[in-house]
Parts: sequence; C-alpha cells; structure tokens
Amino acid sequence: MLVARAPVRISFGGGGTDFPEYYERHGGGMVVSTAIDYYAYTLISPSTSDGVQIISADYRALCERPTCEDLIWDGDLSLPKAITYYFNLHSGVSIFLASQIPPGTGLGSSGSVAVSMIKGLAHWCGLDFGPTETAELACYIEMEKMGMPVGKQDQYAAAFGGLNKITFSRRGVEVEPLTMPQGKSAALEQRLMLFFTGTSRQSSTILRQQKRASQEDDPATLRRLGAIRQLGEYIYDALSAGDLELFAKLLHRSWMEKRRLADGITNDFIDRCYDTARDHGAVGGKVTGAGGGGFLMLYCPVEHQEEVTRALTALGLRRRPLHFEVEGAQVMYTHSWTELQVAPQAFSDSSVKPGEKWIY
Repeated sequence: MLVARAPVRISFGGGGTDFPEYYERHGGGMVVSTAIDYYAYTLISPSTSDGVQIISADYRALCERPTCEDLIWDGDLSLPKAITYYFNLHSGVSIFLASQIPPGTGLGSSGSVAVSMIKGLAHWCGLDFGPTETAELACYIEMEKMGMPVGKQDQYAAAFGGLNKITFSRRGVEVEPLTMPQGKSAALEQRLMLFFTGTSRQSSTILRQQKRASQEDDPATLRRLGAIRQLGEYIYDALSAGDLELFAKLLHRSWMEKRRLADGITNDFIDRCYDTARDHGAVGGKVTGAGGGGFLMLYCPVEHQEEVTRALTALGLRRRPLHFEVEGAQVMYTHSWTELQVAPQAFSDSSVKPGEKWIY
C-alpha cells in the first residue's frame, strides 16, 4: 500500500493571471499564495480484480474498468480516471481518494487531488517525480487533455508547498519562496481567519467566462487583470518587508478588483458577510478561488477576531483553523509484502494527526 498527499492553498494576490490565455498574450502573470494544512490524500493498493478501481470519498463514487478498456473522461471521476489512463496501469490496482476540503470551495482542491494522485502513482510505477514534473503533468492533464478551464497556480502550490511568488510566462513557471522578516510569518498566520460559507460552487462557469474574455481581449477584463497583477506585486513587496497592515489594505483592494472580473464571483450574501466582517474589525479579505461560495478569508487583528467570529457565525458561517504548510506533495507511507518502509517524517508532527480536520 502507498499513501500520498498534497496540501491545498490560499491565494493572496494575482489570481486569474495564471491562465495561459492571459499570461502568454499580455506579458506574463504572477500569484502570491501559501499552502495550508488541509490535504488531498491518495491511497493506492493492489487489487484482486483484473482492472483498475477508483473510489472517491469526496464524490461518494466508484468506477471500475477492465485493463483493455479506454476510459471515458466524464462525470465526477473524470480527473482521476484521466490520470490513471495516463500512467497506463495494466495490473490490478485500487485507488482511494479523500480530501479534507469539499470540492468546489475555492482552495484549489482539484489541483491538490491531481498532484497527490500523480505523486502517488509515479512512485507506484517506480518514477521519482519532483515538484515541477508533478505540477506540470497535473496542468497538462487538466488543461490540455481534459480542457478544464483552470490556471496553473493550484498545481504548483500543491506540488511545492510553502509561501511563494509564482510567475507564469511563455518561458515556463518559476516558483520563488517568499521570505518574511523574523516573526512576521507567524504574525500573519495568527491574523488570518478562514470561514466556510457552507456552500460550494461550480467554478467552471466563472472561469470559462474569464478565460473567454482574456482570449477575446475584452478591455475591461484585461484592465482588471492588469490591476490584479500589479496589486499582486505590491502584496509580494509588503509581505517581503513584513508590512502586514499594508498587506491587509492591498488584499482589500485586490478583492474589489476581482469581484468585478466576471458574473457570479460574488453575490449579496457574500457581500453582506464581507461587509459585516469589516464592520467588526477585519481590515481586508477575499473569497478564495473563483468565487461564488466556498471560503471567506480575512485579515483581522487578534483583538477583533472574537467579535468578527460572533458576527459571521450569526450569519451561518463556520470558522476553520488555518495554519501554513511548508511541505508540498509527498509520499508518506509505503508497504510491500516483504518490507515496511515509512517515508521521512511520515506520520510525524507534520503528517496525519489524531483528530485532524475534515470539513464537510
């Protein structure tokens, strides 16, 4: 048996400029993001059947196919089926997928599932994939083979882990770790709050609209994406300098730009929640991912967090713990018939813990 995992992420700035339709035509893109300690897990084991079995706890779905049958890439298991097909597995194998974050909640869980699964299957097949190879293969399968309307930030954030500035251009993707002054990373983590709105959404409609607008050189969309990219650069500078108050104000400005990118990014309920948080002491924030639901991330001084939590709980939101994750995708555990091998740090303080968080 083999266990692999990859973290999800929160993005601070630059979201939307990681689409090739934008960065290949308009001078490049960049995002600032950090991995957080919620994960997508892949468990791989031999199967007594002749085919390949995929079980998803997230979608409560199962599929099986004979080894000679091509996969049809549709339905809730389309992405894991496409990844399995790429690795051309011919012997009996069972793949179990489970995430701590529900699909469609804006934390990049689809990219994390892809990265976790690729990392695990590569190891299963005797391949040593580094973070760049893992991320690029995830991007290739999602974007090229399946035509999914996604950018590249989620896959790279999941594969590399940590707090990074990720730059996208025709030449490729560059991941630059973001170093903050001593003590400032912990202070930032302490001031960030994460609230689940209780709803997930199909991001594809929003993302396809944004993708099409970039392809068609829509002036309003390009202007806002340009502003978002520039604000991403300012956010990077503020974090590098440890200026958290400036960061919070820039986070607010970036959300004001993003919410106008496409229909459905925000709605009356999200606006009410965000305004309520600001009224009670939060300085800035955003809805994670494409928008429309999922998680609301806020920057809030510690002395106001209890008040903000009470106000948003009254609106039906649920606060969730948030901690940064420095590790990217990894194989945590392998076991064969002849030996038991535990990967470095497997099931240590940075791995699966008793009572670990699962959000549903």
